[in-house]
Amino acid sequence: MEEIEQKIADLKGRLGLLRDKLKIEEKKAQIKILEEEITKPGFWDDQEGAQRKTKILSDCQGEVKQIESLVEKLGSLEEIVRSQGADSLVTDLEKEVKEVGMAMEKLEMTTYLGGKYDIADAIVSIHAGQGGVEAMDWAQMLQRMYVRYAEGRGWKIDIVDLMPGDEAGVKSVTMTISGKKAYGYLKGERGVHRLVRQSPFNADKLRQTSFALVEVLPQIEESGEVPLPESDLVWEFFRASSHGGQNVQKVSTAVRLRHKPSGIIVTSQSERYQERNREIALRLLRAKLWEIEEEKRQTEKKSLKGEFKLAGWGNQIRSYILHPYKMVKDLRTGFTVNDPFAVLDGEIEGFIDAELKSLSN
Repeated sequence: MEEIEQKIADLKGRLGLLRDKLKIEEKKAQIKILEEEITKPGFWDDQEGAQRKTKILSDCQGEVKQIESLVEKLGSLEEIVRSQGADSLVTDLEKEVKEVGMAMEKLEMTTYLGGKYDIADAIVSIHAGQGGVEAMDWAQMLQRMYVRYAEGRGWKIDIVDLMPGDEAGVKSVTMTISGKKAYGYLKGERGVHRLVRQSPFNADKLRQTSFALVEVLPQIEESGEVPLPESDLVWEFFRASSHGGQNVQKVSTAVRLRHKPSGIIVTSQSERYQERNREIALRLLRAKLWEIEEEKRQTEKKSLKGEFKLAGWGNQIRSYILHPYKMVKDLRTGFTVNDPFAVLDGEIEGFIDAELKSLSN
């Protein structure tokens, strides 16, 4: 019983630190202010601003509720441990303490998401590398992996642009993934992913190595931080070539946007209405311009934080081995899983958690 008491005491100590790191008292004050704002007339006149504020309110309420729930559970466990007959409940108490510890560990992970845009939605792009149909199939496997991961967290996924492969898979695909701190969790997936397997496209089942590049950007709302004067933009409109329904195919709803100063080109063709695709294209462009500036800042800091590598070919972050043995290994953190099919089915939390912890050190 003394061991259980000590574990509860340790959890209370961790919980106190967690309250401070998450700034729970500040969030309570923020909740009060936002709740008052929502009741004011005209709050929903600015739809985007209102949605942003309600999202912040929901996130704050969620964290406060989780902390208060843990406080309540630890208090109840303390009372039970000190009560008569507690010795007969050792097994149940150990289980409860373990569950509280696991819940706290999940909440502690959020303290590693302190970046400016970590709370933002994510823009995930996957590009097949050299290798023809093999690489295109691999790119589609990665797309499915991230979709399954996002679905498991209850996040929303929208395919913004997709270029199908000639025979199978995809040449490239861009998705927006909307959910609580989606960019913060997914940003570490940025880089080259390598697959080794027996080729399903070769009659001799030869061993094949394929590569795909994953890009992850935050979805940045319109602001002065990434200015986009209309004089710098060139718009083109065309008929969508992918999914979207008959209406999309009949009219020029798809959008291609070129940024003259940088030469960046982005495409959006997922929506039925041209105006909506314009909005998505602007968000994609804003994110890519932010990435360029962020890479400049990171390069300047490399003397303090070590060598900075772009997410380009040769900078492989993870290997997925299906043959001759089975393993997925992250080359940055050393985190390894011996069930690659579970990983490819969306179970990538271990890799994400390990990378977040390494970034915080």
